[in-house]
Amino acid sequence: MAKTIEGLFYSESHEWIKVEGEYGYIGISDHAQEAMGNIVYVDMPEEDDEVAQGEDFGAVESVKAASDLISPVSGTVVEVNEALGDTPELLNQNAYDNWIIKVKISNPAELDNLMDATAYEEYCKNEQH
Repeated sequence: MAKTIEGLFYSESHEWIKVEGEYGYIGISDHAQEAMGNIVYVDMPEEDDEVAQGEDFGAVESVKAASDLISPVSGTVVEVNEALGDTPELLNQNAYDNWIIKVKISNPAELDNLMDATAYEEYCKNEQH
């Protein structure tokens, strides 16, 4: 069973967000990286790009498939994780230590649409049946 981390918010498209003040770090869940297999490329937006909740902001490619990255919140990209450009497999090694983008959250109320760790674990269990 893939692991989750308490205190993060999760989306149905398997992204997580860690909120620190008005900023959020966004990555993919352990469940997502496990399902994808060996990640070989991460397509990320540029700094100052706008992202919208429920819309894609990039993609993750593995040896098996490519998957869009869907933003769990709306906001402005303030930083991208440059390390993933050279070492995308960091997402396989630890999906929660390796965020993809950092955003300035424009509408904190959108977090109410996301799941906590317990709800996300249930969601993943039900999705597999």
